[in-house]
Amino acid sequence: MKKFDFSDLKGKVCVITGGAGIIGQALCDALAAAGIKTAIIDLNLDAASAMATALTKKYGTDCIGVQATVLDKESLIAAEKEITAKLGPVDFLINGAGGNSPNATTKVEQIINAGDFQASDTFFGLDLSGFDKVFALNFSGTLLPTMVFAPDMIRRGKGGILNISSMNSFRPLTKIPAYSAAKASVNNFTQWLSVHLAKTGVRVNAIAPGFFLTNQNRFLLVDEKTGLSTPRGKKIMDNTPVGKYGEPEDLQGAMLFLLSDLSSFITGVVLPVDGGYSAFGGV
Repeated sequence: MKKFDFSDLKGKVCVITGGAGIIGQALCDALAAAGIKTAIIDLNLDAASAMATALTKKYGTDCIGVQATVLDKESLIAAEKEITAKLGPVDFLINGAGGNSPNATTKVEQIINAGDFQASDTFFGLDLSGFDKVFALNFSGTLLPTMVFAPDMIRRGKGGILNISSMNSFRPLTKIPAYSAAKASVNNFTQWLSVHLAKTGVRVNAIAPGFFLTNQNRFLLVDEKTGLSTPRGKKIMDNTPVGKYGEPEDLQGAMLFLLSDLSSFITGVVLPVDGGYSAFGGV
């Protein structure tokens, strides 16, 4: 009979990419609180190391900061060697690196006057390099860490991979085509890999956050001058039944559940954490 707590997680080793970000910080806090030795991978080594030191002091759990880029396989291989030497074999991987950019965002939501539209404000004015950068960060930034950290889990016959997707992957939002396409790809990859690894003992799932205020989307949702919601931010509130943005801490329970043995028969799932957004038809 399973224990109905997260005690099976204590002493395990988890790697989280993008761990020094807003959402990553909340996830790392929950990992360390559960006694999971945590390797925080981030481009910003100072931020990752400072957070690791604080978590170790707060919870008495071994945590380390590691510098690597999720778009460079050799960088990740070096990180894997460092993490294994310092913390031991990796049990869990959380692919948390991602985000959007103004360079991959259209200025308008829809083309209204087809005969007199400004291409520069629409999809047709997007710079391909900006699109490619956002798509790569979110999709390849999930693919490459998985290639590096999953093989040892497979050899040991147990482990868990948790991808951070988005509700935007199910119903694409206006203005952000690269991010939408990448997160939809993350969902598909999550399901594909879950089947590929199903008999190895390694489970693959994802969390799909609804609307959270982060550094990547704040410029779209909050007016910089007034601090009030933009028209886009107001539409989001009108379509989120609980009537508020999610807090990063709202993801902690879902994460721990999907990593723990309590979900041992769950793989290939993309779990919404969205305040009812996916259940609401707008009326």
